Amino acid sequence: MSEPTSFDPKTRMIARAAQEVQPGMVVNLGIGLPTQIVGHLPAGFPVCLHSENGLTGTGLVLAPDQADRNLIDAGGAYVSTLPGAAFFDSLTSFAMVRGGRLDLTVLGAFEVAQTGDLANWQIPGRFTPGVGGGIELAQKARRVVVLSTHCDRRGQPKLLRACKLPLTAERCVDRIITDMAVVDVTPAGFALRELAEGVSLEDVMAATDAPLALPDAPLLRF
Repeated sequence: MSEPTSFDPKTRMIARAAQEVQPGMVVNLGIGLPTQIVGHLPAGFPVCLHSENGLTGTGLVLAPDQADRNLIDAGGAYVSTLPGAAFFDSLTSFAMVRGGRLDLTVLGAFEVAQTGDLANWQIPGRFTPGVGGGIELAQKARRVVVLSTHCDRRGQPKLLRACKLPLTAERCVDRIITDMAVVDVTPAGFALRELAEGVSLEDVMAATDAPLALPDAPLLRF
């Protein structure tokens, strides 16, 4: 996998999330930050990217002046295709998701609870286009990784004892990658695995509104 080339926190966290993608996987990248993961995969990397509106084998997101204006992913971004790409209807696409064919989905989040509950589709009082494929992806992918900033724009923690917003799915999240840390969801709650460069343990604990188990070995940095 490519290594982060910048100390920009978002660039670093996206590059770290790309390391979750393994050769041969079928992967769905959610709207927002997760779609940028493809730009951190090596050229020719053997992965099948799935979009729930009916595509497999998508490649890089393209600028409008470079794109086929009829070819978009589920988030409305213009995408390229790779050799072997396939197009199909939504029924087939969601049958793939519900049938457990996705090895990994990477999703954004408003909140994640220490039990692995995920809230990522609605903030009451604000416009939302709907939950889309979020429920199926969160419930049926073999592994669910959240890619999100550790705190919201008001500086409030997103990793909580319990979600306050409407849930997308319960007990579905396996790992959370933020601009501060890599945190796993375990039967006992959140467990810290890695720290971002320039971030202290105290910073992460202060920004996490739930107990955070620490490893016995020295923490890795990303």
